[in-house]
Amino acid sequence: MPDFLLHIYKKGGRPFQSLSELPEEQALSIMRELYNEESIFWERFQDPEWYWRARTQIEQYLRAEFIAKGGRPKDEHPVYLVLGRPKWLDIVADPVTLATTDELRVPLSILDPHEVSFTYPDSMVSALMAVEKNPEYYEPDYHGKVFTLDEMMRIIAEKGLPGEGWQTKMPVRLAHYIEAQVWNRAVLLDYFGSGLEETLRQAD
Repeated sequence: MPDFLLHIYKKGGRPFQSLSELPEEQALSIMRELYNEESIFWERFQDPEWYWRARTQIEQYLRAEFIAKGGRPKDEHPVYLVLGRPKWLDIVADPVTLATTDELRVPLSILDPHEVSFTYPDSMVSALMAVEKNPEYYEPDYHGKVFTLDEMMRIIAEKGLPGEGWQTKMPVRLAHYIEAQVWNRAVLLDYFGSGLEETLRQAD
């Protein structure tokens, strides 16, 4: 059973950032700069305008659904992480992504369960699957849904992690992991303390 979340961010940059917190034009400018068609991590910014609209709508849905399940988000926009370190990351890893990203591990134990939600897979992909309902890989019990920590742990106990017991027909190019949305950025910054502050100073 995984006991940590994995945060992937731009190498040399500031971790735990949210594009959604920025003015639209600034966010679009950053996405255009980050886009790289040779990277599975950065290729998602190919169409920044579409991404911004979709992300805005999906975040509103995530927050509303989480609150409906008893969640108590502190922030308007979440920080995105991954539950554990999925094998999928190693399968699809490319030289550009490996050269331009860093990782931080966040213990689940530091998080309030009322401040972290989950989707399978990545929330953008999950929402797309729920709309398309492609019979080849659509899973109605999971796609387009928001889960609490307890719910997700029960699913993992029954099915295993994606790619490690939980076998699906998802195309390998699409995210095959459980995404976590942390709705309290302050707890992440507080946990990493002075070490993170040094990282941030170096990035400025």
